[in-house]
Amino acid sequence: MFNAKIVSTAVAVLLVIMYLTGWWVSREPALLVDEIQQSHQQLGDKAIVGYSTTTALIRVSETLLDKSGGYLANDIMPPFVLLDNMPAWELGVLEMSRDLALALRKDLSRSQSQSTENQFLKVAQPMFNIDHRSWAIPAAESEYRKAIAQLYLYRAELMNPAKPDSQFYARADNLRDWLKAVEKRLGSYSQRLSASVGQDRLNTDLAGESSARQSTESPGQKMVKTSWWKIDDEFYEARGASWALLHFLKAVETDFADVLQRKNAMVSLRQIIRELEATQQSIWSPMVLNGSGFGLMANHSLVMANYISRANAALIDLSELLTQG
Repeated sequence: MFNAKIVSTAVAVLLVIMYLTGWWVSREPALLVDEIQQSHQQLGDKAIVGYSTTTALIRVSETLLDKSGGYLANDIMPPFVLLDNMPAWELGVLEMSRDLALALRKDLSRSQSQSTENQFLKVAQPMFNIDHRSWAIPAAESEYRKAIAQLYLYRAELMNPAKPDSQFYARADNLRDWLKAVEKRLGSYSQRLSASVGQDRLNTDLAGESSARQSTESPGQKMVKTSWWKIDDEFYEARGASWALLHFLKAVETDFADVLQRKNAMVSLRQIIRELEATQQSIWSPMVLNGSGFGLMANHSLVMANYISRANAALIDLSELLTQG
């Protein structure tokens, strides 16, 4: 009897410790916007175009690895392997970081389609694409840190007048190309979040093009509903992506200021940032609620989808403004 009490007490204590550890490592990091802006302001006259965007990608990526509990998506030991909200958040941050790293490599650092790739970005960008759950040979964290190191080298050469091979071109077409990729990413998140309550959707895959074709036939309408087990994962992935994108757009506000002012598009960008800031409001419920659309309980996924959809609509308008002369 005595041994049973000791064992049960030890198990209870272990469970409490695991719960508290899980809670601690699942806390979302604070916004880094002020830190990134201060870093740019401290340069004074030495501030150069591209510094803020590169710094934002560096700091967002570092925070992904160095936040409370470190990087969790590839952990295989309890209690971390049992957690899913923070790994989903990390995936959202990583997806947005991958998109920006690719845009830096193929557009923002190149003057035209026939120009050569930047040597540092050419190495860094593929490293961000390692499987986010890879825990050995190679470990995801080690590859991401190598990518960050290359971004530091790229930023250092940006600031060195004697190294003209590393450039950042703040042009309307470069910005628009990246925003087009972001539009698709946000559109996907909005659809996945809206599926939390389930809905019949008409097939609009070939709408607007009479001669369009697709590989195989698909039904004219289908029921789309997120599994109950995946609702919180979808929510936190979208929340992480919005967190990262918020930092990148604030950096764009600095680096592309002249372009945005000339296109009279600065207010449009700031409205997008405001919508994304709303996605980062505190969650007062201990879990992601999934009430019906007009039911008694809240539906956090639909609220998130609303803000993301509004941000995406504003992004589309911003892209149109950048297209105009």
